[in-house]
Amino acid sequence: MSTGVVTAARVTHESGSVDQLAAASPASQHAAVSELLTVPGIEEAYVLSTCNRVEAYVVGPDHAIGRAALQEFFADADDDAVVTTHHDESLRHLLRIAAGLESVILGEDQIIGQVRAAYEDARDAGGIGSMLEAAVTKAIHVGERARTETAINEGVVSLGSAATRRAAAEVDLEGASALVVGAGEMGRLAARSLVAAGVDELVVVNRTVAHAEHIVDEVCEETDAGAAPLEDLDSIAGRTDIVVAATGSEEPILEPHHLDGARDGATETEQVIVDLGQPRDVAPRTGSLPAVTVFDLDDLESITAETREQRADAARDVEGMIDHEFQLLTEQYKRARADEAIAAMYESAERIKEREVETALSRLGGEDVSDEQREIVESMADSLVNQLLAPPTKSLREAAAEDDWSTIHTALQLFDPEFGPNDGPIAPTALAAAASSDPGIGATDDD
Repeated sequence: MSTGVVTAARVTHESGSVDQLAAASPASQHAAVSELLTVPGIEEAYVLSTCNRVEAYVVGPDHAIGRAALQEFFADADDDAVVTTHHDESLRHLLRIAAGLESVILGEDQIIGQVRAAYEDARDAGGIGSMLEAAVTKAIHVGERARTETAINEGVVSLGSAATRRAAAEVDLEGASALVVGAGEMGRLAARSLVAAGVDELVVVNRTVAHAEHIVDEVCEETDAGAAPLEDLDSIAGRTDIVVAATGSEEPILEPHHLDGARDGATETEQVIVDLGQPRDVAPRTGSLPAVTVFDLDDLESITAETREQRADAARDVEGMIDHEFQLLTEQYKRARADEAIAAMYESAERIKEREVETALSRLGGEDVSDEQREIVESMADSLVNQLLAPPTKSLREAAAEDDWSTIHTALQLFDPEFGPNDGPIAPTALAAAASSDPGIGATDDD
């Protein structure tokens, strides 16, 4: 278990605008983790990048190194949009993310899959060590519990369904025509939600038509639906009542020229566009066209507020669940750190014991020593080691339970498992000096 600390920083839908999120977004999660691992002192790294958040977690020897690495990582984002947290707050926040408590749509299901995908990316990049392994897998466990043991994900559970709800507030979806731009997970959820809301016609547009066709086959059994290449936007976008754009493009996909004049002059018919892209999929000036209303991620807040109210009771249950699981996680860290120091201590003692036993046996006659005599000497040595190390073992476990990491660190220095056979036993003066500088060393219940 690493003896470092977790430091995290983030730009989210709560701390920054859509444009600020775009500025903070890395080229890929894998590349972002690789970049963080090049910083001296950073031992582990994990990056979660979605349309609503960019979060980076690092493990280093102290928070100063972690903060410096994350400041550089988020250099392109406005300082006011970046939220930085230290160890406990960072770990608790990660649990809240996986449980859906930090999502635009409270309790939405998509985020737990994104946490898993980011974990795989970080592991492939070499960013997952013992500390983040425990943290991220615990977060995934919490997310699964939240969704199976509470009602946190009932009702609107994705941005795709939120987009449908937003459009339904402006136009009647029954019998309407809809266009989904993008065939990723968000596009699939939007298409499914639109079909469930009763749209009469649906077209899914994507660069790779086969991906769009897959969505049509999956969610559009009873709806007049089709797939088309991105190049067909000019002939499709202007004649639909609802457009939901959800791609991973770095540049806007939908421009005014895709709509202007394409609706046969039917400018009295309201058209609603919901932009779920991060960065934006819809050029900002598109909203200035007649009878066209564009909503982006920021505009879904009213729907999320309604959902939050509906799920308030479930959220309280999840908060209690997180408190419990966070406590288990911190105890897991404490046990592992204490066990690391204890293992080092026993390994050092075992090497000294073996050397001294062989010395004693050679003085007693070497090869003439019987098996019974050898067993007696070895048993005595084992007993001495166990009795001598029992009090410091107890003290180290107590130190870990009380967050006394200086004692743990000192023990690791004193009982270095890498010391060689010629280093000799640890001098009593060294132990005395350590004890005098750190009262936790050698402490007992009577101290």
